Amino acid sequence: MKKIAILGQPNVGKSSLFNRFARRRIAITSDMAGTTRDVKKEIIDFDGKEAEILDTGGIDESSELFRRVGNKAIEAAEAADIIVYMVDGKALPDDRDKQLFYRLQSLGKPIALVINKIDNDKEEERAWEFSEFGAENMFAISVSHNRRVGQLIDWIKSLLDEPELPMPVVESDEMDALENLIEQFDESGTLQEEEDLSTIGVAIIGRTNVGKSSLLNALLGEERAVVSDVAGTTIDPVDEKMILGDKTVTFVDTAGLRRRGKIQGIERYALGRTRQMLEKADIALLVLDASAPLSELDEKIAGLVDEYKLGCIIVLNKWDEALGSYEEMVKEIRYRFKFLSWAPIVTISAKSKKRVHKIADMILKVFENYTRHIPTRDLNDVIRQATIRHHIPSHKGKPVNILFASQYAIKPPKIALISNRPRGIHFSYLRYLTNQLRENFDLEGTPLILIPKKRGEREEASEEQA
Repeated sequence: MKKIAILGQPNVGKSSLFNRFARRRIAITSDMAGTTRDVKKEIIDFDGKEAEILDTGGIDESSELFRRVGNKAIEAAEAADIIVYMVDGKALPDDRDKQLFYRLQSLGKPIALVINKIDNDKEEERAWEFSEFGAENMFAISVSHNRRVGQLIDWIKSLLDEPELPMPVVESDEMDALENLIEQFDESGTLQEEEDLSTIGVAIIGRTNVGKSSLLNALLGEERAVVSDVAGTTIDPVDEKMILGDKTVTFVDTAGLRRRGKIQGIERYALGRTRQMLEKADIALLVLDASAPLSELDEKIAGLVDEYKLGCIIVLNKWDEALGSYEEMVKEIRYRFKFLSWAPIVTISAKSKKRVHKIADMILKVFENYTRHIPTRDLNDVIRQATIRHHIPSHKGKPVNILFASQYAIKPPKIALISNRPRGIHFSYLRYLTNQLRENFDLEGTPLILIPKKRGEREEASEEQA
């Protein structure tokens, strides 16, 4: 007879779930944390399939007594065949829950993450916060309302019949054969290595009067663009070429952007021209004024980088007049521009040319990353380890697996994830995979796009950029 252990921190509803399984009140339930201390056992009949349920005390280290209760709970998990780990869906995920879940997950047994107290559809949005646990089997339920407990029971019943199948792992000797899969899902599945990588288009963007033209002049070492304190001096995009290493760089000084209600006359055409330049660019130098507070308009302009999938360097100009310390300003930029968390930040003074020389080296580095091709074998090694470390949450009770990954484009790097259920890969899990790839490969300054696809799929799938 298989044993099922219910674990979790105090007051998450373990005993209530135990009673729900038993269909009668066996364990005492209370709002007071620490009510359950000893491990309670009961043989439960799941529609003709029997199992022994272990109701454990809350895992807590606030006192010697609770530490002992917690140790008993861990011992019960080690003796069990199936583990149900419960969390409080009314609260945000915390590090203690993650540590406990990963510890139990390392036992190598079937484990479900159960988010309790999700009482209605509106509250279900909160359950997605727990996707960061990477649980393969995740259930959002409400024990008190008997909401979706049946799905959890169905999962348990499926394990009472047959052994848990191991997660499919692509062996290295199969890799060469699997590399051909990418050709089956998209006609454009070949990496664009034939592109001309000798030229780099760099757009200088920002709101009016932040020093874009001064920056262009400082980069070129000559007065190429007209500089004035009058906001909106630059109307037509100004482009100029220079050689950096073995690359030809075309700089485009775009018109400063204003709030929509303040755009007048010819500036409307300038905005359209700016967008045309961004379509051709590879990298954006997002220029911010360090001497003035960041504005909502700065955020909207930064959004153009995201819209056109450009590489990016954030340039804090007028640093000699900065309003705050470097740490303070970086913290605010990272908070406001979360979608550009991968973009490097450089502080300069275009007028005095201080640190402007750093931008040239950064452009070459960002372009290298923007056109980076990750070897298929290395890419799959990282993806495989990431999915083993944190399993993909199930979709509608069915397992979701990534069979194979391959990069099929650059500018920016685009990676296809061949999956049995591509729509079941939640955006939060794609974000997790993106972070894993960034930790293993140098991708600073470039967006990274992951596209889940089904084998043989040709139509455009959804994208996740991070």
